[in-house]
Amino acid sequence: MTSPSFTEALATRPWLLADGATGTNYFQMGLESGDAPEMWNFDHPERVRSLHRRFIEAGADIVLTNSFGGNRHRLKLHNAQDQVREINIAAAKNARAEADAAGRPVYVGGSVGPTGEIMEPVGAMSHEEAVKAFAEQAQALKEGGVDVLWIETMSSEEELKAAVEGCATAGLPIVTTMSFDTNGRTMMGITPKAFGAITSALATQPVAIGANCGVGASELIATVLGISEARPDAAVVAKGNCGIPQYVDGHIHYTGTPELMADYARIALDAGAKIIGGCCGTSPEHLASMRKSLETYTKGTRPSLELVETKLGPVSELAKGHDAAAAGAARRERRRGN
Repeated sequence: MTSPSFTEALATRPWLLADGATGTNYFQMGLESGDAPEMWNFDHPERVRSLHRRFIEAGADIVLTNSFGGNRHRLKLHNAQDQVREINIAAAKNARAEADAAGRPVYVGGSVGPTGEIMEPVGAMSHEEAVKAFAEQAQALKEGGVDVLWIETMSSEEELKAAVEGCATAGLPIVTTMSFDTNGRTMMGITPKAFGAITSALATQPVAIGANCGVGASELIATVLGISEARPDAAVVAKGNCGIPQYVDGHIHYTGTPELMADYARIALDAGAKIIGGCCGTSPEHLASMRKSLETYTKGTRPSLELVETKLGPVSELAKGHDAAAAGAARRERRRGN
């Protein structure tokens, strides 16, 4: 019997659990700072597959390929810009092998991250150049066997549009998330509400949209509330960091406990998320706790920001929608107009 496709599962399941962190777990497995994780697809495929396997054993329904920086502009930093196809095919095959061995439907998302370049009109990267780079990566991930293309951690409208246009050339479903890590906005100033409007106007419609990474679980939930309010029709992704990063004994440590991430998973579901996972700092142990909490839970009422803060920690004023600077400017403008 064939498994339902990714889009069928998304339409029929109450929720899907995505995996946790790649980079922070690789650092614990021996990745050195400054090294390209994507090269592990060749150099240490057993480590790459091991992490996929541990996330699947923890309950992940979706695993993301080790290809976040697998576009030619990011790979140029490691003199690997001519290996885009080989790297992405290898990343897809490593994830595909573990997903296929799971004994239940597990979907492979082809991770597509930013180019690291600034797009026109602010920077030098043209729309056409970006589309070409994303298309090259997307087609290689498709060749390697991914089920869905997973555009993540975007911060600018221009790059998001180029990524979707490039990925659309592969003809697979697309998920797209942005990182709202600057007081409830992306680094380039996009709010969750604006993100909703941008995605609804895309020529190729993503099958799910949402937020990943960011500052911590509480801020991410505030973002999800904003996205689901702006786009009540959309399947929403919540892939938040495991608490807040702290520097402890020479290493970055995330404060989130398995208990906190279990609370986060349930609150994310109530906030309107359909795909729930973890980002930086989220280990297979955290994910197992999230799976258990979701399996024993029925979706409840939409959470208030007060509940989010009580359970998960503080939410910035801007993430709550209180923009004191903008409000002050508007008041001054009104006074001038009188």
